[in-house]
Amino acid sequence: MTKYKSHLQDVLKSPEGPQIGALFDFDGTIIAGYSATAMLWEKIKRREMKAEELVETANVMAQYSMGGMGFSGLMTAAAKFMKGVTEDSYFEFGEELYEKYIARKVYPEARALIEAHQAKGHTVAIISSATIYQIEPTARDLDIEHVLCSQYEVVNGEFTGDIIRPLCFGDGKVQAAEQLAKAHDLKLEKSYFYSDSFDDIELLERVGKPRPLNPNTKLREVATEKGWPLEKYESRGQGKPVDYVRTISATGSLIGSAIASLPIWALTGSQREAMNFSTGLFGDFATALTGCELEVTGEEHLWTSRPCIFVFNHQSKADVMILAKLIRRDMGGVGKKEIKDTPIIGKLMELAGTVFIDRADAKNAIKAMEPLIEAIQVDGKSIVIAPEGTRTLSPKVGPFKKGAFHMAMQAKVPMVPIVIHNAGDIAPKNEFVMRPAKVRVDVLPPVDTSKWSVRTINDHVAEVRGMFLDALGQTEEEEALEALVNDEPVVAKKRSTVRKPATKTARKTASRATRKPVSTGKTPARKAAAQKAPVKTRAAKTTARTAAKKTNAAAPRGKRVVARKTSPPKTTGEPTGVKT
Repeated sequence: MTKYKSHLQDVLKSPEGPQIGALFDFDGTIIAGYSATAMLWEKIKRREMKAEELVETANVMAQYSMGGMGFSGLMTAAAKFMKGVTEDSYFEFGEELYEKYIARKVYPEARALIEAHQAKGHTVAIISSATIYQIEPTARDLDIEHVLCSQYEVVNGEFTGDIIRPLCFGDGKVQAAEQLAKAHDLKLEKSYFYSDSFDDIELLERVGKPRPLNPNTKLREVATEKGWPLEKYESRGQGKPVDYVRTISATGSLIGSAIASLPIWALTGSQREAMNFSTGLFGDFATALTGCELEVTGEEHLWTSRPCIFVFNHQSKADVMILAKLIRRDMGGVGKKEIKDTPIIGKLMELAGTVFIDRADAKNAIKAMEPLIEAIQVDGKSIVIAPEGTRTLSPKVGPFKKGAFHMAMQAKVPMVPIVIHNAGDIAPKNEFVMRPAKVRVDVLPPVDTSKWSVRTINDHVAEVRGMFLDALGQTEEEEALEALVNDEPVVAKKRSTVRKPATKTARKTASRATRKPVSTGKTPARKAAAQKAPVKTRAAKTTARTAAKKTNAAAPRGKRVVARKTSPPKTTGEPTGVKT
Protein backbone atom coordinates (compact mmCIF):
# COMPACT_ATOMS: atom_id res chain seq x y z
CA MET A 1 0.00 0.00 0.00
CA THR A 2 2.84 2.36 -0.82
CA LYS A 3 1.53 3.48 -4.21
CA TYR A 4 -0.56 6.37 -2.99
CA LYS A 5 1.17 9.07 -1.00
CA SER A 6 0.57 12.52 -2.46
CA HIS A 7 -3.07 13.26 -1.61
CA LEU A 8 -2.97 11.11 1.53
CA GLN A 9 0.07 12.82 3.01
CA ASP A 10 -1.52 16.19 2.26
CA VAL A 11 -4.59 15.22 4.30
CA LEU A 12 -2.56 13.84 7.20
CA LYS A 13 -0.85 17.23 7.52
CA SER A 14 -4.08 19.23 7.25
CA PRO A 15 -5.97 20.98 10.10
CA GLU A 16 -8.74 19.04 11.78
CA GLY A 17 -12.38 19.89 12.26
CA PRO A 18 -15.82 19.54 10.63
CA GLN A 19 -15.57 22.99 9.05
CA ILE A 20 -13.33 21.41 6.41
CA GLY A 21 -15.22 19.52 3.73
CA ALA A 22 -13.88 16.47 1.91
CA LEU A 23 -16.08 16.19 -1.16
CA PHE A 24 -15.76 13.23 -3.51
CA ASP A 25 -17.10 12.48 -6.95
CA PHE A 26 -18.14 8.83 -7.25
CA ASP A 27 -17.62 7.21 -10.66
CA GLY A 28 -13.96 7.13 -11.67
CA THR A 29 -12.92 8.68 -8.36
CA ILE A 30 -14.01 6.39 -5.54
CA ILE A 31 -14.62 3.45 -7.87
CA ALA A 32 -12.95 2.40 -11.08
CA GLY A 33 -15.19 2.82 -14.09
CA TYR A 34 -18.86 3.78 -14.13
CA SER A 35 -21.68 2.36 -12.04
CA ALA A 36 -24.19 3.27 -14.76
CA THR A 37 -22.39 0.91 -17.14
CA ALA A 38 -22.68 -1.92 -14.63
CA MET A 39 -26.37 -1.12 -14.22
CA LEU A 40 -26.96 -1.14 -17.97
CA TRP A 41 -25.13 -4.41 -18.59
CA GLU A 42 -26.91 -6.13 -15.72
CA LYS A 43 -30.28 -5.05 -17.11
CA ILE A 44 -29.31 -6.42 -20.51
CA LYS A 45 -28.16 -9.71 -18.97
CA ARG A 46 -31.49 -10.03 -17.18
CA ARG A 47 -33.37 -9.16 -20.36
CA GLU A 48 -35.21 -6.42 -18.51
CA MET A 49 -34.87 -3.90 -21.34
CA LYS A 50 -37.36 -3.95 -24.19
CA ALA A 51 -36.18 -3.46 -27.76
CA GLU A 52 -37.50 0.11 -27.80
CA GLU A 53 -35.54 0.99 -24.66
CA LEU A 54 -32.37 -0.62 -25.96
CA VAL A 55 -32.52 1.29 -29.23
CA GLU A 56 -33.28 4.63 -27.58
CA THR A 57 -30.63 4.11 -24.90
CA ALA A 58 -28.00 3.41 -27.54
CA ASN A 59 -29.11 6.47 -29.52
CA VAL A 60 -29.10 8.75 -26.48
CA MET A 61 -25.68 7.55 -25.33
CA ALA A 62 -24.26 8.11 -28.80
CA GLN A 63 -25.64 11.66 -28.89
CA TYR A 64 -24.31 12.38 -25.41
CA SER A 65 -20.83 11.07 -26.17
CA MET A 66 -20.66 13.21 -29.34
CA GLY A 67 -21.84 16.33 -27.54
CA GLY A 68 -25.24 16.44 -29.20
CA MET A 69 -27.09 16.02 -25.91
CA GLY A 70 -26.48 17.28 -22.38
CA PHE A 71 -26.58 15.33 -19.14
CA SER A 72 -30.12 16.53 -18.47
CA GLY A 73 -31.29 14.96 -21.72
CA LEU A 74 -29.55 11.72 -20.85
CA MET A 75 -31.28 11.54 -17.45
CA THR A 76 -34.65 12.52 -18.93
CA ALA A 77 -34.44 9.72 -21.48
CA ALA A 78 -33.62 7.19 -18.76
CA ALA A 79 -36.43 8.44 -16.51
CA LYS A 80 -39.04 7.89 -19.18
CA PHE A 81 -38.58 4.12 -19.10
CA MET A 82 -38.73 4.00 -15.30
CA LYS A 83 -42.29 5.30 -15.04
CA GLY A 84 -44.41 3.11 -12.78
CA VAL A 85 -41.45 1.13 -11.43
CA THR A 86 -41.18 1.06 -7.63
CA GLU A 87 -38.31 2.90 -6.02
CA ASP A 88 -37.72 0.01 -3.63
CA SER A 89 -36.96 -2.27 -6.57
CA TYR A 90 -34.16 0.11 -7.57
CA PHE A 91 -32.72 0.14 -4.07
CA GLU A 92 -32.68 -3.66 -4.17
CA PHE A 93 -31.12 -3.55 -7.63
CA GLY A 94 -28.46 -1.18 -6.31
CA GLU A 95 -27.59 -3.61 -3.53
CA GLU A 96 -27.22 -6.44 -6.04
CA LEU A 97 -25.02 -4.30 -8.28
CA TYR A 98 -22.84 -3.47 -5.30
CA GLU A 99 -22.35 -7.13 -4.46
CA LYS A 100 -21.69 -8.26 -8.03
CA TYR A 101 -19.73 -5.37 -9.50
CA ILE A 102 -19.20 -2.19 -7.51
CA ALA A 103 -17.71 -3.40 -4.21
CA ARG A 104 -14.64 -4.81 -5.95
CA LYS A 105 -14.19 -1.56 -7.90
CA VAL A 106 -13.62 0.63 -4.83
CA TYR A 107 -10.04 1.91 -4.91
CA PRO A 108 -8.23 0.94 -1.68
CA GLU A 109 -6.32 4.20 -2.07
CA ALA A 110 -9.59 6.14 -2.10
CA ARG A 111 -10.74 4.21 0.97
CA ALA A 112 -7.55 5.19 2.82
CA LEU A 113 -7.99 8.80 1.70
CA ILE A 114 -11.57 8.91 2.99
CA GLU A 115 -10.48 7.35 6.29
CA ALA A 116 -7.76 9.98 6.63
CA HIS A 117 -10.34 12.75 6.27
CA GLN A 118 -12.61 11.02 8.78
CA ALA A 119 -9.70 10.67 11.21
CA LYS A 120 -9.24 14.44 10.95
CA GLY A 121 -12.91 15.00 11.72
CA HIS A 122 -13.61 16.52 8.31
CA THR A 123 -17.13 16.52 6.88
CA VAL A 124 -17.01 13.85 4.17
CA ALA A 125 -19.59 13.82 1.38
CA ILE A 126 -20.12 12.25 -2.02
CA ILE A 127 -21.31 14.74 -4.66
CA SER A 128 -22.15 12.85 -7.82
CA SER A 129 -24.28 13.03 -10.93
CA ALA A 130 -25.13 9.35 -10.38
CA THR A 131 -28.24 8.34 -8.44
CA ILE A 132 -28.68 7.22 -4.86
CA TYR A 133 -29.40 3.67 -6.05
CA GLN A 134 -25.89 3.43 -7.50
CA ILE A 135 -24.11 5.14 -4.61
CA GLU A 136 -25.78 4.21 -1.33
CA PRO A 137 -24.27 0.76 -0.65
CA THR A 138 -20.75 2.08 -1.24
CA ALA A 139 -21.37 5.17 0.89
CA ARG A 140 -22.61 2.91 3.65
CA ASP A 141 -19.52 0.73 3.42
CA LEU A 142 -17.24 3.78 3.54
CA ASP A 143 -19.15 5.31 6.49
CA ILE A 144 -19.97 8.42 4.45
CA GLU A 145 -23.00 10.16 5.91
CA HIS A 146 -23.72 12.76 3.24
CA VAL A 147 -24.64 11.80 -0.32
CA LEU A 148 -25.66 14.52 -2.77
CA CYS A 149 -26.76 13.22 -6.13
CA SER A 150 -29.14 13.42 -9.08
CA GLN A 151 -32.72 12.31 -8.52
CA TYR A 152 -35.68 10.86 -10.33
CA GLU A 153 -39.10 12.02 -9.21
CA VAL A 154 -40.99 9.59 -6.98
CA VAL A 155 -44.70 9.67 -6.09
CA ASN A 156 -46.27 7.10 -3.78
CA GLY A 157 -43.15 4.95 -3.99
CA GLU A 158 -43.10 4.83 -7.80
CA PHE A 159 -41.10 6.72 -10.41
CA THR A 160 -43.15 9.26 -12.35
CA GLY A 161 -40.92 9.30 -15.42
CA ASP A 162 -39.57 12.78 -14.61
CA ILE A 163 -36.33 14.06 -13.10
CA ILE A 164 -35.86 16.57 -10.28
CA ARG A 165 -33.97 19.71 -11.19
CA PRO A 166 -31.35 20.97 -10.79
CA LEU A 167 -29.44 17.79 -11.45
CA CYS A 168 -26.20 17.28 -9.57
CA PHE A 169 -24.03 18.01 -12.60
CA GLY A 170 -21.81 20.94 -13.53
CA ASP A 171 -23.08 24.04 -11.77
CA GLY A 172 -25.61 21.82 -9.99
CA LYS A 173 -22.72 20.31 -8.05
CA VAL A 174 -21.60 23.79 -7.02
CA GLN A 175 -25.10 24.57 -5.76
CA ALA A 176 -25.17 21.31 -3.85
CA ALA A 177 -21.79 21.97 -2.25
CA GLU A 178 -22.73 25.53 -1.30
CA GLN A 179 -25.98 24.47 0.33
CA LEU A 180 -24.24 21.63 2.14
CA ALA A 181 -21.68 24.17 3.34
CA LYS A 182 -24.46 26.45 4.57
CA ALA A 183 -26.24 23.63 6.37
CA HIS A 184 -23.11 22.29 8.08
CA ASP A 185 -20.95 25.42 8.43
CA LEU A 186 -18.30 24.26 5.98
CA LYS A 187 -15.65 26.61 4.69
CA LEU A 188 -15.39 25.76 1.00
CA GLU A 189 -12.25 27.86 0.65
CA LYS A 190 -10.55 25.36 2.99
CA SER A 191 -12.28 22.28 1.62
CA TYR A 192 -11.22 19.50 -0.75
CA PHE A 193 -12.94 18.19 -3.85
CA TYR A 194 -11.74 15.04 -5.59
CA SER A 195 -12.85 14.30 -9.15
CA ASP A 196 -11.72 12.50 -12.27
CA SER A 197 -13.64 14.58 -14.82
CA PHE A 198 -13.42 17.98 -16.47
CA ASP A 199 -17.23 18.05 -16.16
CA ASP A 200 -16.60 18.99 -12.52
CA ILE A 201 -14.39 21.98 -13.28
CA GLU A 202 -16.88 24.43 -11.71
CA LEU A 203 -16.72 22.79 -8.29
CA LEU A 204 -12.99 22.17 -8.56
CA GLU A 205 -12.53 25.91 -9.04
CA ARG A 206 -14.99 26.73 -6.24
CA VAL A 207 -13.16 24.89 -3.43
CA GLY A 208 -9.86 25.92 -1.91
CA LYS A 209 -8.21 22.56 -2.46
CA PRO A 210 -9.07 21.04 -5.85
CA ARG A 211 -7.68 17.54 -6.12
CA PRO A 212 -7.93 15.85 -9.53
CA LEU A 213 -7.95 12.10 -8.99
CA ASN A 214 -7.58 9.68 -11.92
CA PRO A 215 -8.13 12.71 -14.20
CA ASN A 216 -9.30 12.38 -17.78
CA THR A 217 -7.19 13.97 -20.49
CA LYS A 218 -8.84 17.39 -20.43
CA LEU A 219 -8.80 17.67 -16.65
CA ARG A 220 -5.17 16.58 -16.55
CA GLU A 221 -4.27 19.38 -18.97
CA VAL A 222 -6.12 21.98 -16.90
CA ALA A 223 -4.68 20.66 -13.63
CA THR A 224 -1.16 20.81 -15.03
CA GLU A 225 -1.74 24.36 -16.25
CA LYS A 226 -3.15 25.50 -12.90
CA GLY A 227 -0.61 23.63 -10.80
CA TRP A 228 -3.20 21.47 -9.04
CA PRO A 229 -1.79 18.32 -7.42
CA LEU A 230 -3.11 15.24 -9.17
CA GLU A 231 -2.87 11.54 -8.68
CA LYS A 232 -3.78 8.37 -10.57
CA TYR A 233 -4.68 4.99 -9.07
CA GLU A 234 -4.16 1.70 -10.90
CA SER A 235 -5.19 -0.80 -8.24
CA ARG A 236 -8.63 -1.42 -9.72
CA GLY A 237 -10.20 -1.59 -13.15
CA GLN A 238 -8.98 -3.48 -16.18
CA GLY A 239 -5.87 -5.47 -15.36
CA LYS A 240 -2.70 -5.37 -17.42
CA PRO A 241 -1.52 -8.46 -19.31
CA VAL A 242 1.15 -9.01 -16.66
CA ASP A 243 -1.56 -9.09 -13.98
CA TYR A 244 -3.32 -11.95 -15.74
CA VAL A 245 -0.04 -13.84 -16.18
CA ARG A 246 0.76 -13.24 -12.51
CA THR A 247 -2.68 -14.48 -11.41
CA ILE A 248 -2.65 -17.64 -13.52
CA SER A 249 0.93 -18.43 -12.51
CA ALA A 250 0.21 -18.00 -8.80
CA THR A 251 -2.82 -20.28 -9.01
CA GLY A 252 -0.90 -22.83 -11.04
CA SER A 253 1.94 -22.83 -8.52
CA LEU A 254 -0.27 -24.96 -6.26
CA ILE A 255 0.01 -27.75 -8.81
CA GLY A 256 3.72 -27.13 -9.34
CA SER A 257 4.37 -27.25 -5.60
CA ALA A 258 2.49 -30.53 -5.30
CA ILE A 259 4.53 -32.05 -8.13
CA ALA A 260 7.74 -30.86 -6.48
CA SER A 261 6.76 -32.71 -3.30
CA LEU A 262 6.25 -36.08 -5.01
CA PRO A 263 9.88 -37.24 -4.64
CA ILE A 264 9.62 -36.68 -0.88
CA TRP A 265 6.51 -38.83 -0.72
CA ALA A 266 8.05 -41.49 -2.95
CA LEU A 267 11.39 -41.71 -1.13
CA THR A 268 10.22 -41.33 2.47
CA GLY A 269 6.71 -42.73 2.27
CA SER A 270 5.50 -39.75 4.28
CA GLN A 271 2.51 -38.04 2.72
CA ARG A 272 2.49 -35.57 5.60
CA GLU A 273 6.06 -34.38 5.02
CA ALA A 274 5.36 -34.11 1.30
CA MET A 275 2.28 -31.99 1.98
CA ASN A 276 4.20 -29.81 4.45
CA PHE A 277 6.89 -29.18 1.84
CA SER A 278 4.24 -28.45 -0.79
CA THR A 279 2.31 -26.05 1.46
CA GLY A 280 5.32 -23.93 2.35
CA LEU A 281 6.58 -23.93 -1.23
CA PHE A 282 3.17 -22.86 -2.54
CA GLY A 283 3.01 -20.00 -0.04
CA ASP A 284 6.46 -18.77 -1.05
CA PHE A 285 5.88 -19.18 -4.80
CA ALA A 286 2.41 -17.68 -4.94
CA THR A 287 3.18 -14.62 -2.82
CA ALA A 288 6.36 -13.96 -4.80
CA LEU A 289 4.59 -14.31 -8.15
CA THR A 290 1.76 -11.94 -7.18
CA GLY A 291 4.06 -9.38 -5.58
CA CYS A 292 2.46 -9.93 -2.17
CA GLU A 293 4.79 -8.52 0.47
CA LEU A 294 3.84 -9.43 4.03
CA GLU A 295 4.34 -7.14 7.02
CA VAL A 296 3.76 -9.45 10.00
CA THR A 297 3.60 -8.66 13.70
CA GLY A 298 3.37 -11.35 16.37
CA GLU A 299 4.83 -14.01 14.09
CA GLU A 300 6.04 -15.97 17.12
CA HIS A 301 2.42 -16.78 18.01
CA LEU A 302 2.21 -18.96 14.91
CA TRP A 303 4.41 -21.57 16.59
CA THR A 304 4.05 -21.39 20.37
CA SER A 305 0.74 -23.22 20.88
CA ARG A 306 0.41 -25.88 18.21
CA PRO A 307 -1.77 -27.77 17.61
CA CYS A 308 -4.41 -25.06 17.67
CA ILE A 309 -7.31 -23.55 15.78
CA PHE A 310 -6.16 -20.68 13.56
CA VAL A 311 -9.00 -18.25 12.80
CA PHE A 312 -8.70 -15.47 10.23
CA ASN A 313 -10.84 -12.76 8.65
CA HIS A 314 -11.57 -13.70 5.04
CA GLN A 315 -11.33 -10.87 2.47
CA SER A 316 -9.72 -12.35 -0.59
CA LYS A 317 -8.73 -15.48 -2.48
CA ALA A 318 -5.19 -14.26 -1.72
CA ASP A 319 -5.77 -15.33 1.90
CA VAL A 320 -4.98 -18.93 0.90
CA MET A 321 -1.43 -18.18 -0.20
CA ILE A 322 -0.89 -15.77 2.71
CA LEU A 323 -1.89 -18.42 5.25
CA ALA A 324 0.21 -21.08 3.49
CA LYS A 325 3.25 -18.82 3.74
CA LEU A 326 2.61 -18.06 7.40
CA ILE A 327 1.57 -21.47 8.80
CA ARG A 328 3.59 -23.63 6.40
CA ARG A 329 3.16 -27.10 7.89
CA ASP A 330 0.93 -29.52 9.80
CA MET A 331 -2.31 -27.82 8.88
CA GLY A 332 -5.80 -28.72 7.73
CA GLY A 333 -8.72 -26.56 6.85
CA VAL A 334 -12.33 -26.13 5.84
CA GLY A 335 -13.49 -25.15 2.36
CA LYS A 336 -16.76 -24.81 0.49
CA LYS A 337 -17.85 -27.92 -1.38
CA GLU A 338 -17.64 -26.18 -4.78
CA ILE A 339 -13.83 -26.17 -4.54
CA LYS A 340 -13.77 -29.96 -4.29
CA ASP A 341 -15.08 -30.22 -7.84
CA THR A 342 -12.28 -28.03 -9.23
CA PRO A 343 -10.04 -30.23 -11.39
CA ILE A 344 -6.70 -31.12 -9.77
CA ILE A 345 -6.80 -28.25 -7.23
CA GLY A 346 -9.75 -29.75 -5.38
CA LYS A 347 -7.98 -33.10 -5.04
CA LEU A 348 -4.73 -31.48 -3.92
CA MET A 349 -6.52 -29.53 -1.21
CA GLU A 350 -8.25 -32.71 -0.07
CA LEU A 351 -4.89 -34.49 0.19
CA ALA A 352 -3.58 -31.55 2.21
CA GLY A 353 -6.30 -32.11 4.80
CA THR A 354 -9.06 -29.78 3.70
CA VAL A 355 -12.60 -30.81 4.61
CA PHE A 356 -15.24 -29.58 2.18
CA ILE A 357 -18.66 -28.60 3.53
CA ASP A 358 -22.00 -27.45 2.21
CA ARG A 359 -22.53 -24.09 3.89
CA ALA A 360 -26.26 -24.30 3.24
CA ASP A 361 -26.54 -27.53 5.25
CA ALA A 362 -25.44 -26.65 8.78
CA LYS A 363 -26.22 -30.05 10.31
CA ASN A 364 -24.16 -32.05 7.83
CA ALA A 365 -21.45 -29.39 7.83
CA ILE A 366 -20.89 -29.94 11.55
CA LYS A 367 -20.75 -33.71 11.02
CA ALA A 368 -18.32 -33.30 8.11
CA MET A 369 -15.87 -31.46 10.37
CA GLU A 370 -15.67 -34.30 12.91
CA PRO A 371 -12.53 -35.80 11.25
CA LEU A 372 -10.75 -32.53 11.97
CA ILE A 373 -11.08 -33.14 15.71
CA GLU A 374 -9.23 -36.42 15.23
CA ALA A 375 -6.62 -34.67 13.05
CA ILE A 376 -5.94 -32.28 15.92
CA GLN A 377 -5.91 -34.79 18.77
CA VAL A 378 -4.25 -37.75 17.04
CA ASP A 379 -2.13 -36.24 14.28
CA GLY A 380 -1.26 -32.97 16.01
CA LYS A 381 -2.45 -30.88 13.09
CA SER A 382 -3.65 -27.30 13.41
CA ILE A 383 -6.88 -26.33 11.67
CA VAL A 384 -7.41 -23.09 9.76
CA ILE A 385 -10.94 -21.67 9.64
CA ALA A 386 -12.58 -18.39 8.59
CA PRO A 387 -15.38 -17.84 11.16
CA GLU A 388 -17.14 -15.47 8.76
CA GLY A 389 -17.81 -18.45 6.53
CA THR A 390 -17.16 -16.59 3.29
CA ARG A 391 -15.21 -13.68 1.89
CA THR A 392 -16.45 -10.24 2.84
CA LEU A 393 -17.18 -7.58 0.25
CA SER A 394 -15.04 -4.95 1.96
CA PRO A 395 -12.47 -4.85 4.77
CA LYS A 396 -15.08 -4.74 7.55
CA VAL A 397 -15.36 -7.84 9.73
CA GLY A 398 -18.49 -9.90 9.15
CA PRO A 399 -20.49 -11.88 11.72
CA PHE A 400 -18.78 -14.99 13.06
CA LYS A 401 -20.16 -18.52 12.92
CA LYS A 402 -19.57 -20.81 15.90
CA GLY A 403 -18.07 -23.91 14.25
CA ALA A 404 -14.44 -23.02 14.96
CA PHE A 405 -15.26 -22.27 18.58
CA HIS A 406 -17.04 -25.58 19.16
CA MET A 407 -14.11 -27.35 17.52
CA ALA A 408 -11.60 -25.64 19.83
CA MET A 409 -13.63 -26.70 22.86
CA GLN A 410 -13.99 -30.31 21.72
CA ALA A 411 -10.34 -30.66 20.76
CA LYS A 412 -9.20 -28.81 23.92
CA VAL A 413 -6.71 -26.64 22.03
CA PRO A 414 -6.09 -22.87 22.03
CA MET A 415 -7.30 -20.49 19.33
CA VAL A 416 -4.89 -18.19 17.50
CA PRO A 417 -6.42 -15.18 15.68
CA ILE A 418 -4.72 -14.11 12.44
CA VAL A 419 -5.84 -10.60 11.49
CA ILE A 420 -5.33 -9.80 7.80
CA HIS A 421 -5.70 -6.07 7.25
CA ASN A 422 -5.84 -5.59 3.52
CA ALA A 423 -5.67 -8.75 1.41
CA GLY A 424 -8.44 -7.16 -0.66
CA ASP A 425 -5.79 -4.86 -2.10
CA ILE A 426 -4.49 -7.89 -3.98
CA ALA A 427 -7.88 -9.22 -5.09
CA PRO A 428 -11.23 -8.22 -3.56
CA LYS A 429 -14.15 -10.63 -3.60
CA ASN A 430 -15.42 -11.45 -7.12
CA GLU A 431 -12.20 -10.16 -8.73
CA PHE A 432 -10.15 -12.58 -10.84
CA VAL A 433 -7.00 -10.50 -11.29
CA MET A 434 -4.44 -10.31 -8.48
CA ARG A 435 -2.25 -7.23 -8.14
CA PRO A 436 0.91 -6.55 -6.10
CA ALA A 437 0.43 -5.11 -2.61
CA LYS A 438 1.97 -4.95 0.84
CA VAL A 439 -0.36 -6.79 3.22
CA ARG A 440 -0.34 -6.16 6.96
CA VAL A 441 -0.94 -9.17 9.20
CA ASP A 442 -1.26 -9.29 13.00
CA VAL A 443 -0.94 -12.69 14.66
CA LEU A 444 -2.52 -12.27 18.09
CA PRO A 445 -1.56 -14.20 21.24
CA PRO A 446 -3.20 -17.61 21.69
CA VAL A 447 -6.59 -17.61 23.39
CA ASP A 448 -7.05 -20.18 26.18
CA THR A 449 -10.19 -22.23 25.54
CA SER A 450 -9.91 -24.63 28.49
CA LYS A 451 -12.72 -22.95 30.43
CA TRP A 452 -15.08 -22.46 27.50
CA SER A 453 -18.49 -24.10 27.56
CA VAL A 454 -21.48 -24.40 25.26
CA ARG A 455 -23.43 -22.20 27.67
CA THR A 456 -20.95 -19.33 27.30
CA ILE A 457 -20.06 -19.86 23.64
CA ASN A 458 -21.63 -16.59 22.48
CA ASP A 459 -19.44 -14.63 24.88
CA HIS A 460 -16.31 -16.30 23.55
CA VAL A 461 -17.30 -15.68 19.94
CA ALA A 462 -17.84 -12.01 20.75
CA GLU A 463 -14.56 -11.85 22.65
CA VAL A 464 -12.48 -13.22 19.79
CA ARG A 465 -14.32 -11.20 17.18
CA GLY A 466 -13.68 -8.14 19.34
CA MET A 467 -9.96 -8.84 19.03
CA PHE A 468 -10.27 -8.60 15.26
CA LEU A 469 -12.25 -5.37 15.57
CA ASP A 470 -9.63 -3.87 17.88
CA ALA A 471 -6.76 -4.83 15.59
CA LEU A 472 -8.55 -3.42 12.54
CA GLY A 473 -9.67 -0.21 14.26
CA GLN A 474 -13.37 -1.06 13.99
CA THR A 475 -14.28 -1.23 17.69
CA GLU A 476 -15.93 2.20 17.92
CA GLU A 477 -18.19 1.43 14.98
CA GLU A 478 -19.28 -1.88 16.50
CA GLU A 479 -20.02 -0.22 19.86
CA ALA A 480 -22.25 2.28 18.07
CA LEU A 481 -24.10 -0.57 16.39
CA GLU A 482 -24.57 -2.44 19.66
CA ALA A 483 -26.04 0.67 21.27
CA LEU A 484 -28.47 1.02 18.39
CA VAL A 485 -29.51 -2.62 18.56
CA ASN A 486 -30.16 -2.20 22.28
CA ASP A 487 -31.94 1.12 21.70
CA GLU A 488 -29.34 2.98 23.76
CA PRO A 489 -27.84 6.44 23.13
CA VAL A 490 -24.88 6.48 20.77
CA VAL A 491 -21.95 8.27 22.36
CA ALA A 492 -19.84 10.03 19.77
CA LYS A 493 -16.11 9.67 20.25
CA LYS A 494 -13.49 12.03 18.94
CA ARG A 495 -11.43 10.39 16.24
CA SER A 496 -7.70 10.30 16.67
CA THR A 497 -5.94 12.74 14.40
CA VAL A 498 -2.71 10.81 14.34
CA ARG A 499 -3.74 7.23 13.65
CA LYS A 500 -2.67 5.66 10.40
CA PRO A 501 -5.77 5.23 8.22
CA ALA A 502 -6.65 1.59 8.61
CA THR A 503 -7.96 -0.52 5.79
CA LYS A 504 -11.35 -1.22 7.30
CA THR A 505 -13.84 -3.98 6.36
CA ALA A 506 -17.13 -5.69 5.14
CA ARG A 507 -20.25 -3.94 4.08
CA LYS A 508 -23.43 -3.60 6.05
CA THR A 509 -25.86 -6.13 4.65
CA ALA A 510 -29.32 -4.89 5.49
CA SER A 511 -32.91 -4.83 4.43
CA ARG A 512 -34.18 -1.30 3.94
CA ALA A 513 -36.96 -1.98 6.42
CA THR A 514 -34.50 -1.91 9.30
CA ARG A 515 -32.56 1.20 8.32
CA LYS A 516 -32.72 4.28 10.47
CA PRO A 517 -32.42 7.72 8.90
CA VAL A 518 -29.16 9.44 9.59
CA SER A 519 -29.15 12.64 7.67
CA THR A 520 -32.20 14.84 7.79
CA GLY A 521 -33.38 18.22 6.68
CA LYS A 522 -35.60 19.52 3.91
CA THR A 523 -36.19 17.14 1.07
CA PRO A 524 -35.86 18.53 -2.44
CA ALA A 525 -38.74 20.48 -3.87
CA ARG A 526 -41.24 18.41 -5.86
CA LYS A 527 -43.84 19.26 -8.38
CA ALA A 528 -47.12 20.23 -6.75
CA ALA A 529 -48.60 16.77 -7.21
CA ALA A 530 -45.50 14.89 -6.15
CA GLN A 531 -45.08 13.26 -2.79
CA LYS A 532 -41.95 13.98 -0.82
CA ALA A 533 -39.65 11.02 -0.84
CA PRO A 534 -38.28 9.91 2.50
CA VAL A 535 -34.78 11.03 3.30
CA LYS A 536 -32.44 8.24 2.31
CA THR A 537 -30.55 6.59 5.12
CA ARG A 538 -26.83 6.95 5.31
CA ALA A 539 -24.03 5.35 7.26
CA ALA A 540 -22.74 7.48 10.12
CA LYS A 541 -19.36 6.07 10.98
CA THR A 542 -20.89 2.87 12.28
CA THR A 543 -20.82 -0.68 11.01
CA ALA A 544 -24.27 -2.22 10.53
CA ARG A 545 -23.92 -5.77 11.64
CA THR A 546 -25.86 -8.96 12.01
CA ALA A 547 -27.09 -9.02 15.59
CA ALA A 548 -25.50 -7.45 18.66
CA LYS A 549 -21.92 -8.28 19.46
CA LYS A 550 -22.89 -10.04 22.68
CA THR A 551 -24.73 -12.74 20.72
CA ASN A 552 -22.84 -12.47 17.44
CA ALA A 553 -24.63 -15.40 15.85
CA ALA A 554 -24.83 -15.34 12.09
CA ALA A 555 -28.46 -14.72 11.28
CA PRO A 556 -30.10 -16.17 8.16
CA ARG A 557 -30.10 -13.92 5.13
CA GLY A 558 -33.09 -11.62 5.21
CA LYS A 559 -33.44 -11.89 9.00
CA ARG A 560 -30.49 -9.81 10.07
CA VAL A 561 -30.67 -7.13 12.72
CA VAL A 562 -29.18 -3.95 11.33
CA ALA A 563 -29.02 -0.53 12.88
CA ARG A 564 -27.61 2.86 12.07
CA LYS A 565 -26.28 5.72 14.07
CA THR A 566 -28.75 8.59 13.85
CA SER A 567 -28.20 12.32 13.82
CA PRO A 568 -30.60 14.82 15.36
CA PRO A 569 -32.92 16.46 12.83
CA LYS A 570 -31.48 19.53 11.17
CA THR A 571 -33.61 22.59 10.63
CA THR A 572 -31.34 24.08 8.03
CA GLY A 573 -32.02 23.55 4.35
CA GLU A 574 -30.30 20.84 2.37
CA PRO A 575 -29.10 21.11 -1.22
CA THR A 576 -31.87 21.54 -3.75
CA GLY A 577 -32.27 18.58 -6.05
CA VAL A 578 -30.02 16.37 -3.97
CA LYS A 579 -30.34 14.30 -0.83
CA THR A 580 -28.15 14.02 2.22
